[in-house]
Amino acid sequence: MLKVNNIHKSYYQKKVINDLSFSVQEGEIYGLLGPNGAGKTSVLRILNKIIEPEKGDLYYNKEILQFQHLKKFGYLPEERGLYKSMTVWKHLLLFAHLKELNYKEAKKRVSFWLEKLNILSWKDKKIEQLSKGMAQKIQFIACLIHQPQLIILDEPFSGFDPLNIDLFEQILIELKKEGKSIIISSHNMKSVETMCDRALLIQNGQKIIEGSVSSWKKDYKKNIYSIKFKGNMLAFANALWSNFELLDKKEIEEGVFEAIVKMRHENNFQDLIRSLLTNVEIIKAEEVFPDLQQIFVDLVTPLQTETTPQ
Repeated sequence: MLKVNNIHKSYYQKKVINDLSFSVQEGEIYGLLGPNGAGKTSVLRILNKIIEPEKGDLYYNKEILQFQHLKKFGYLPEERGLYKSMTVWKHLLLFAHLKELNYKEAKKRVSFWLEKLNILSWKDKKIEQLSKGMAQKIQFIACLIHQPQLIILDEPFSGFDPLNIDLFEQILIELKKEGKSIIISSHNMKSVETMCDRALLIQNGQKIIEGSVSSWKKDYKKNIYSIKFKGNMLAFANALWSNFELLDKKEIEEGVFEAIVKMRHENNFQDLIRSLLTNVEIIKAEEVFPDLQQIFVDLVTPLQTETTPQ
């Protein structure tokens, strides 16, 4: 659906996007990740033709991206773009009108979304009376009111409590099932991990890694295992010797423990189990994969150190 080829962008001779390429397929949720200042918002602005790249090409459905294609885009910027003196109802009708909906259809869609987001009772409130999270909901509705095919969200979970994050995740998954393509730029790693089919991590405007989150977990695993067992903790520790490192331990109930163990040298999972079987009763053993937050930190931290002035 969307293809980005070798785009470059600089501000005042400072390169913020450097030869970046990626593609987003129809009916997928795609994560755009990176630390502050990595170039994420600049990428999203280029996709919406708010700014233009100095080099590179963008395609939408195999056509060079033009302003006419933006009618099929929905964009939620990180910055609020709401008219504070207007009521919620009038504000959303205005956005629906700007998206070329007739009055009857606009009222129908505004009512639908206000009800779906549990804020129909707020329709006569002025925007300036809303909390940050409530204002985010209004901007989200404005982004979706014209039923776009490509939805671009910059920090969509900003200002939300866990209940509203869960509600938005469910809505985005529903939209994906309808065949919508969704790009999410977010620091909420848990939500990205939960929803995104694929993700792109950038730093200094360059691609670091791209792919499915599940593949990242496998690629960056650290040979760490969780062992739940019945027996004596000292006997467990002695059985490890120097072949394995005990990272953490806790007693779940009397005589039942959980330990986190890291492999050393060339040892494997079978070696670990063999070393323990004669000393404790193993209840459960499984590999521990890193979460997206840990992968992000492990990949970005060395790069930030390299670019930090001494």
